[in-house]
Amino acid sequence: MPPTIGAYSLIGKVRLRMVYYLETRSTDPYYNLAFEEYVLTHRTEGDYLLLWQNDNTVVVGRNQNTAEEINADFVEAHHIRVVRRGTGGGAVYHDLGNLNYSFITDAGEKEKLSFARFTEPVVKALCELGLPASASGRNDILVDGCKVSGTAQRLSGDRVLHHGTLLFDSDPSLVAGALTVHPEKFRSKSAKSVRARIGNIRSFLRENMTLPAFWDYLRTALAQGAFQETTLTEEELREVQRLRDEKYATWDWNYGKSPAYDMVNHRRFAGGTLEVHMNVRNGVIREIAFSGDFLSRRELAPVTEALCGCAVEPKSVDRVLHQFPLEEYFGTITAEEVRDTVCNRGGVE
Repeated sequence: MPPTIGAYSLIGKVRLRMVYYLETRSTDPYYNLAFEEYVLTHRTEGDYLLLWQNDNTVVVGRNQNTAEEINADFVEAHHIRVVRRGTGGGAVYHDLGNLNYSFITDAGEKEKLSFARFTEPVVKALCELGLPASASGRNDILVDGCKVSGTAQRLSGDRVLHHGTLLFDSDPSLVAGALTVHPEKFRSKSAKSVRARIGNIRSFLRENMTLPAFWDYLRTALAQGAFQETTLTEEELREVQRLRDEKYATWDWNYGKSPAYDMVNHRRFAGGTLEVHMNVRNGVIREIAFSGDFLSRRELAPVTEALCGCAVEPKSVDRVLHQFPLEEYFGTITAEEVRDTVCNRGGVE
């Protein structure tokens, strides 16, 4: 018989099969993605449904340049965490008004694997709440032309992970602010996010519903009532924590895995204009040059040579800059201002 997720088989026929339901019991994005990966790679039999939330997080796709996808100033000012997931697609913002779901099951015939196999039960669940929901494009779910869900997939052996967001009552100002980057700053071969008009599910409901009530409804709807709540063992949870600490919470994963890119950033300060041109690979500066009308008294070569091999990360750049009497190289432009220009703090002028 064909593999299923809930009551939906690979060929679309209904067959009830028990779904194991898991919750991460965390809003830490690093932990949640580690939890999801662990279930995918270690629970290799049966159908799993996970519902989970991240608090104030930008989640970038596996093949994206993190620096190119986030508004670094906004993210830092609003204490928004940034994490790279293991699936493709574009960057998304998560807060506690957003609910995430994950299906983990047998992939079946990989050449026939489709997004529709997994979006169908989600669309059906939303329609049963009275919403005119439909699947759209490669991997979106729309309501009245507004995107309420984006989805992505990953294969691991003969298993597939399909996960998605459900914007229930998210803060649209944070969604827009965290993901707005000036397009002139970067040139890279990374996958670019396409911004769509988004909407909150709650605003489309005929009768008001709380997010906990929506969570309870979705858990039952996606499993068609045939689910069994389960948990990971203490040993498994320790492995999840290790994966969180050693992979998902690291700069190397979240920034260093970015594809190679070129960046130009131009800033204007009291001490003059400063423009930086960089070539970056794996989050590390390979080439860098400064230009501008700042009042330098020395050739910049010692500074630029020291910055080559440095991670594009504020603390690392700070350590290099503080090796030099910067007033001799950049006049009254401060170390902090040079650092912010290199690390993409501030806009193009």
